[in-house]
Amino acid sequence: MNVAIYVRNSTTEERQNPETQIRPLKERCVREGWDYEIFQEFASGAKESRPELDRMFQRIRNKEFHAIMVWRLDRLGRSVKHLLQLIEELKNKDVKFISLTEGFDTTTAQGELFFHIASAFAQFERKLIQERINAGLERARAEGKALGRPKGSKDKKRRTKSGYYLRWAKGKK
Repeated sequence: MNVAIYVRNSTTEERQNPETQIRPLKERCVREGWDYEIFQEFASGAKESRPELDRMFQRIRNKEFHAIMVWRLDRLGRSVKHLLQLIEELKNKDVKFISLTEGFDTTTAQGELFFHIASAFAQFERKLIQERINAGLERARAEGKALGRPKGSKDKKRRTKSGYYLRWAKGKK
């Protein structure tokens, strides 16, 4: 069986090392005797379009994989709507979905039910994160803290493309 392994981290920071996901996924493939290819990216799960996810699904549409495996469902997406669309497309292409830590098998009625419950929790978790971030920003504003990047000398005037083109042309010489 040819398996697409999808690995996503929200940031490139040290505390989110992709090996935490990659190692157990590879071990499962080796144990089962499956061929695999890893699609790894650093992006928010709230985004529906992500370069590696899109590339993987294009290959799935070309019937290159029999299954897709993720470490946890929330690595694939954070929106119930988006997750349902992805799973529906996998179902239509006869591609099995495997969530390693949650043990989903979406080919059964029970697996589909657990998938729906878990996707609702993934979306709920995303909303909680947004609420905490917004509460922190609101508190910082109330305390009078400056938010965002401070304006530098280059930010005082409007940038134009002509300056970019001049710098690019100098680099080509």
